[in-house]
This record gives sequence, C-alpha cells and structure tokens, in this order.
Amino acid sequence: MQTYISLLRGINVSGQKKIRMADLKSLYESLSLEGIQTYVQSGNVVFNSTEQDTTKLRKAIEAGIEKAYGFSVPVLVHTTDDFRRIIESHPFAGEEPVRVLVTFLYEHPEGSKWNDLNHYKDKVDEFALGEQEIFLFCPGGYGKSKLSNSFFENKLRVIATTRNWKTVNALYEMASER
Repeated sequence: MQTYISLLRGINVSGQKKIRMADLKSLYESLSLEGIQTYVQSGNVVFNSTEQDTTKLRKAIEAGIEKAYGFSVPVLVHTTDDFRRIIESHPFAGEEPVRVLVTFLYEHPEGSKWNDLNHYKDKVDEFALGEQEIFLFCPGGYGKSKLSNSFFENKLRVIATTRNWKTVNALYEMASER
C-alpha cells in the first residue's frame, strides 16, 4: 500500500466550487482509497492506495468529483517521496517560512516556456524552478506578489496550485507517519 498526497486546485475559494472536507473524504472512500485525512479546507488529502499509477489515481479522483459535484477540479497526486524531495531541495531554507511557498504544476511545461520563466524574475519576489514545481519566496506576502497561480499558468500554459510552506510540511508529516 502506497501513501499519496493529493492537492485539489481551486475549491472553496471565494465561495466557488464548494466541497466540504467530510464529503471529500467520503468521495475518496467511494473510490476504494484508504486512510483518508484532509488538511485545511483547500483540498489537501493524504490517502493510501494499492494503485501505483498516479495518473490513474488523478483521473479517478477528478472523474469522481465531476460526477458528484458537476464541476471539474484539477487534482495533483504526489508520493511521500515527492514531498520529501521538495522539502529537501527547496532553495529558501534560510528565509522566514511564512514567506515561502511551492507552486505545484499539473504537468511539466514545454521546455522553452520553463526556461523562459527566468526572464520574469524581479527585485522583490524570488522563485526557483524545481522538477515540476516552483519554489517561491515572497518577502511582502503572497497576496501582494505577481507570482500567483494565474501568472505561472499564463506563462507556462499548465495548471498550477500553490501551497504555503506550513501546509507542504504538514502534509509531508501526515504522510510520513504512516
């Protein structure tokens, strides 16, 4: 049995695409996923499955949400090892954790778009490219940064969802405890 962490993009934001966490847990159970734990209201779920293919898991969860709620929600599925790699490789270790975030990408962007991101670096906020994630350091706060999901989605033409450093670490700890 493998432990996974799924991140849902764009639920429970400004009253849009509302999904209660108890209902999300039930939906995951209906998909034969086990040991389901949610974290905060933004669609973070730790679960176990015998399925080894994250793409199959992602598609099953997305289809389940579409069927149950009538709207589509992009879902990213990662292993505990993925989160360990992200935590161990993040380049802003010396910075204040409340100013550090990770933008997770639904798929790896086209090479030229990925490489061209470096042209958008500015003097206030910093970012660094990971494998299929972008590490952010926003000294003035994420709410004031131009480095939003929309920014990266527009530049890279892929779906993105961002989590703060506290959430990334909490999800990893939840998954690691299994």
